[in-house]
Amino acid sequence: MSLPTFTGFRPAALTFFRGLARNNTKDWFEARRTVYEEEVKVPMTLLVEEVDARLGTVAPEIVGQPKRSMFRIHRDIRFSKDKSPYKTHSACWFFHRDAGHGVGSQNAHGGAGFYFHLEPKGCFSGGGIWMPPTPTLKAIRQRLAEDYRTFAKIVSAPPFKRTFGELDAESMLTRPPNGYDADHPAGQWLRYKSFTAGRELSLADVQSQKLPDLLVKQFATMLPLVRWLNSALGLPPHSRR
Repeated sequence: MSLPTFTGFRPAALTFFRGLARNNTKDWFEARRTVYEEEVKVPMTLLVEEVDARLGTVAPEIVGQPKRSMFRIHRDIRFSKDKSPYKTHSACWFFHRDAGHGVGSQNAHGGAGFYFHLEPKGCFSGGGIWMPPTPTLKAIRQRLAEDYRTFAKIVSAPPFKRTFGELDAESMLTRPPNGYDADHPAGQWLRYKSFTAGRELSLADVQSQKLPDLLVKQFATMLPLVRWLNSALGLPPHSRR
């Protein structure tokens, strides 16, 4: 018997999230749990497995495992004024295989990796490391201070620029952080608090059975940045699985 393969996310997946955005309650979700399982969770699981298989030859150190790669649908509402119980999107994360088991959980960085996001408001792919905890950010900044030329070359390379444009400027500092001179040669990069980039995906992209191939092609372009960040954190590249 042949194993199931990813055939694309059907329109019903995005229809489900549109309904959830209007009715973000446990009763509404539980009445449609089967829709969530069949239209979102199952195809996302298959996507993770197929991308993981392809990454074995492109970036062997980066892996996808459904249980660790897929983010939970439940929101963490403990410290939020918004008590809506569910996220109105789905996402998955491909991470360095030597990273800790906190990958995908709250406040755990897990090194740099690749990301896919499914949401009616906009689907996208990307990668890097988002809002890392202080020790991780300090390690990246230390490496930047020593090796900013390599970093600048990576993010200004034509394939990277064509695919992802600029690094996301979310929460950037207005000047280099404490401990670095205002005119530090790496000052442009030291001001970042996240090191991520991404690009939008069309509905045709996410509904296509070729989505795994498209993602891996984009992730391969992102790979030099991911490897540079991981090397700063002591997570080396690998030549094989």
